[in-house]
Amino acid sequence: MQPAHFSLPIDAIETDFLAQLPTSHLVVVAETGSGKSTRLPVWAAQQGRVLVVEPRRVACSALAEFVAQYRGEKVGHSVGYAIRFDNQFTDNSDIVFVTPGVALRWLSEDGLASFKTVIIDEFHERRWDTDLLLAMLKTRAQHRLVVTSATLDSERLTAYLGGQCLQAAGRNFAVSVSHIASDSRNMPDERHMDSQITNVIVEQYQAHQDILVFLPGRKEITQCIASVKKALCRDIENGTLDLIPLHASVSDSDRHRALTESDKQRIIFSTNVAETSVTIPGVTLIIDSGLERRTHQRNGRTVLGLHAISRASAEQRKGRAGRVRDGHCIRLYGQAAPLELITPPELHREELVEPMLAAACCGYPLKDLLFVDALPEKSMQQAADKLTGMQAINDKGEATPHGRVLYPLPIDTLFAHLITAMPDKASREAMVDLSAALSVYQRVWNMPSGEERLEKLTKWEPLHCDAMTLIKLLRGHVPEWLNIDPAILAEARMLAEQIRDALGLPMLEVASSVRREDWLKAVMTAAPELVFVRRERRRQALGNGYCEVTIARDSRYPETAEAALVFDQFALPGKGVKQNTILATCMAPVPMDWLNDLAFGDTVFGDTKVDEDGCWVEHQRVYAGRVIHRHWALPQGECAQEALIDLVLEGTLLPGLSEARHVDIHQWNLYLSLGRYDASTCLLSPEPVELRSWLSEQIDALGVESAEDLEMFTLDDFAFSGIPDWERSDFDAEYPHQVVLTDLVMEIEYHLARKLVIAVHVSGKRKQDPKRWELPRWNGWKVQYRKASRVIDVR
Repeated sequence: MQPAHFSLPIDAIETDFLAQLPTSHLVVVAETGSGKSTRLPVWAAQQGRVLVVEPRRVACSALAEFVAQYRGEKVGHSVGYAIRFDNQFTDNSDIVFVTPGVALRWLSEDGLASFKTVIIDEFHERRWDTDLLLAMLKTRAQHRLVVTSATLDSERLTAYLGGQCLQAAGRNFAVSVSHIASDSRNMPDERHMDSQITNVIVEQYQAHQDILVFLPGRKEITQCIASVKKALCRDIENGTLDLIPLHASVSDSDRHRALTESDKQRIIFSTNVAETSVTIPGVTLIIDSGLERRTHQRNGRTVLGLHAISRASAEQRKGRAGRVRDGHCIRLYGQAAPLELITPPELHREELVEPMLAAACCGYPLKDLLFVDALPEKSMQQAADKLTGMQAINDKGEATPHGRVLYPLPIDTLFAHLITAMPDKASREAMVDLSAALSVYQRVWNMPSGEERLEKLTKWEPLHCDAMTLIKLLRGHVPEWLNIDPAILAEARMLAEQIRDALGLPMLEVASSVRREDWLKAVMTAAPELVFVRRERRRQALGNGYCEVTIARDSRYPETAEAALVFDQFALPGKGVKQNTILATCMAPVPMDWLNDLAFGDTVFGDTKVDEDGCWVEHQRVYAGRVIHRHWALPQGECAQEALIDLVLEGTLLPGLSEARHVDIHQWNLYLSLGRYDASTCLLSPEPVELRSWLSEQIDALGVESAEDLEMFTLDDFAFSGIPDWERSDFDAEYPHQVVLTDLVMEIEYHLARKLVIAVHVSGKRKQDPKRWELPRWNGWKVQYRKASRVIDVR
């Protein structure tokens, strides 16, 4: 990094900054390379203790080390930092750099009482945690606030804070820009990206000092490094060229190599962690893919997708060059590509469960806070529903005691809820370890290739359970033939140890044995929405009644399993406008019987039958469209009556009753619709009748309780007094329910509003269509004949 005692563009505002800070919140707008991230904390510390909130872990530790070095000391004394798994500061540190998550946790504990000034750096990234932190600190009005950004709508933010705005110049050297695209409007594209970047590097590397390549993710970084290694293997073997990855989970060694000058020429392949805050000395060439991975809302879910960057981000990336001399930026997209002006705020792109719980635990219902941009109402309601269901907040949006237990755990709110809901220590430990394994940035392990290794995996973990595989790996059972990422596994273990320590659980090396059935049944009870059943026809799909998931390629879920707990999902934009593809990436197969044991689904009545032992009804338990259990039982209560009605309707009991009363009721309803009702002659009230309901009333009135009771009655005991007897035959002649011709039986439908009669083929082998003269007169009605899907006018 550039030494802080050098003159920097930000130095021009030092006097104004120190003069206005005691009385006003400040918005500092300065282009990348101005020195704002290192100078402002030192200035502010002259007036009291300073907390600096940096959006990225890499920047947090790097900036603290730089400022400490400028003060002639090691980090951890007057200048310190706090990130997950690494705290280097004391209560006497004047300046403490922290990530937003740490700042929010400290705010919930003591209100940041020991700090006078809070600097929120790189606010233009619009992370949900920095937006939330600013909204709560503004409401508390107990700290002097400084918000910095390289690209921001400064007037709007200054008005929001009611403060003052200071602006400083940017980089010291010019950065030229060129574009590689066949058309000036071409958007960033991931296709052939590694080969494009390799070609640019091969053409340009000898004319530059260090090179910084911006890529969307770790996968692309790995692919590009492999491609460039092949192309420049001689320079790498000679020790003159160093290829360095830089992303959120790189080792300290790689981070140090990326941020420290070297005798070798360096090519640094980075995600957007290098876009802001950190300075990489010696970079004179930027290669920008124009892509990033970021979240967005889609049908109520947070989806991670590949996106083109905004214009603001493009300028930030460009600004990483030009620190030591004039630089150049090569963009792999068109000059006129229609990029967004700025990246939308995370609070508009993601679910609000975590922000809502964080705000509640800091003493503020999220709905009561005023943000720079108003929050989406739909997302607010969805988050409130989820947290209320977990009993983490109350109806007023305030944190419950259970919610305060969940919040400090450094994992997803659902996982925190599951950990605290476990009924015994062994289940709680299992849930902690699995949560830690699923909360790290990348997968801990990958499916091995080759039949031999797959067989070994099956012997090693025979249940085909992704969850148990992760737990075994965290607890030290790592087969040499399995594809493990040691750095990610180490991070997952540290996270598990941190949560175990916070909850007073044994450390990993003495973990309690997992009682799998007890543990998974406890999870099913605490979070029933995680229980999915397989579709009977589309075997790759499973549903829970609310959404559908597809088995991911890296899941070991067996073909023979019919139900599963889905612990982790990965949502991708689908091909349709309103479609998501939700991959189930961590599954635990469970027997269908467990769902029945825990009373999942609803009981419905299936078929009925009569045998020598009496009348029987099939009881079905249905969950997410699947019958998960069935058994036959003697009908009782309401079930008994429904069973008797089913048997009458299918003709097993009182044969002929159902058909006869169906016609009677059909004619009565038609009689009413035609306005023929006369209160002086009709015994029934003028209301339509439904056959099943009418049979139920008759069975009730006769006191029938069993099939044996019903067999004591005849059809005459179930008379229907609808159309008066003296009028019925004439009505049936005028409006028949059925018409029978030679070898042709038709049922008649009457559509009164359209004055239409449809004769529907029921049976008969007659090939010719009926003629108009063969049918009843139906004066004034249009007549049609329907056989299967064919409909014709009868003339």
